[in-house]
Amino acid sequence: MSLMDDPLAEDLRRAVGERVRAARPLDTMPGGGAAVLGHLDRGGPYTTADLAQLRGVTHQSAAKTVKDLQRAGLVRAEPHPSDGRKLLLHITGTGRERLSGERARRADRLTAAVEDTLSPREQEHLRRCVPLIARLAGRLNER
Repeated sequence: MSLMDDPLAEDLRRAVGERVRAARPLDTMPGGGAAVLGHLDRGGPYTTADLAQLRGVTHQSAAKTVKDLQRAGLVRAEPHPSDGRKLLLHITGTGRERLSGERARRADRLTAAVEDTLSPREQEHLRRCVPLIARLAGRLNER
């Protein structure tokens, strides 16, 4: 079925995009930095090359972001145990606190919007949709 037959994909893309853009003004750090911290928090440690691949950016872009995060004390590096040419990157306690604050601000804003905009029945319907959206995101993130 094409977009001409069923606009679901385009409607979903637009709605999710608007949601992401609405959260940006609350961020206190560049998006790349928050994304790197999120990856390190969820699955780290990683090398810079790993982070570049996960984010779909160039190695140079990931390296600049990592350098900025290290300078701010949000990420630390240690020698890779099996390859002395590489460094493993870890989120620091300060980085985890900063990321937690970013996540809390976004969640608080979304919670307020859900409560102010949707009826209790609509909120329950949305709650049942979250696993579907998560499955779609997982499928889209397969490389």
